[in-house]
Amino acid sequence: MSTILVTGGTGNLGALVVDRLRARGHEVRVLSRHSPEFPVDLRDGSGLDAAMAGAQVVVHCASSPRGGDDLAARHLIAAARRSGTVTNVVYISIVGVDVVPLGYYAVKRRVERMLEDSGLGVTVLRTTQFHDLVAQVVATAAKLPVVPLPGGVRVQPVAVEEVADRLAELAVPVPAGRVPDMGGPETRTLADWGRAYLAATGSRRRVVPLPLAGKAYAGFRRGGNLAPGRAVGRITFGEFLQRRK
Repeated sequence: MSTILVTGGTGNLGALVVDRLRARGHEVRVLSRHSPEFPVDLRDGSGLDAAMAGAQVVVHCASSPRGGDDLAARHLIAAARRSGTVTNVVYISIVGVDVVPLGYYAVKRRVERMLEDSGLGVTVLRTTQFHDLVAQVVATAAKLPVVPLPGGVRVQPVAVEEVADRLAELAVPVPAGRVPDMGGPETRTLADWGRAYLAATGSRRRVVPLPLAGKAYAGFRRGGNLAPGRAVGRITFGEFLQRRK
């Protein structure tokens, strides 16, 4: 069994990864600023050396759309190099980070390149959007009298549980490089997903698809966020909604 670090180990995805790794018998260190055992701040790297000591694998789930992922990765890479024991850094990324010109995606792609150039063993998994994110986007829009959603944007949501399963499989001492993308089982427009969400929650609000401007929107309309050849997820958005009830 390995000693494995999980950044973002208390988050939506990270907590599931931690559970799966522990169920497999691994020693898992959950990194967070408030951890009683391994208090780590990725923003300045404090606590990383102690947490990294003796570890073989790092599963890097910590991320923030508000920025700072590249700085956190710089600290993580430096600590992994200093440890002398880490042989595989597993990174969760997003399908389309190299083709959809969205600021958050650009940072995720930058982190991929930093890891690829680090000299460390690396495994990178890109997935499509999680069911939870689609639900969150629609729920936020549904606070208005009508539900405005970007028109013509297709989404292929995948279950976070299945992504956690895959990351746990990849969290081994031998790195795999860039592995095949992981997409959900169904692709529909965001407006269609919105209507499904509203029906499941008993809302009668009307979805209004709106055209938007900008290169990022165009990238989504072209399907840069999709992985049609990698529709390997099994849990549908409808099943996700049923489980939320």
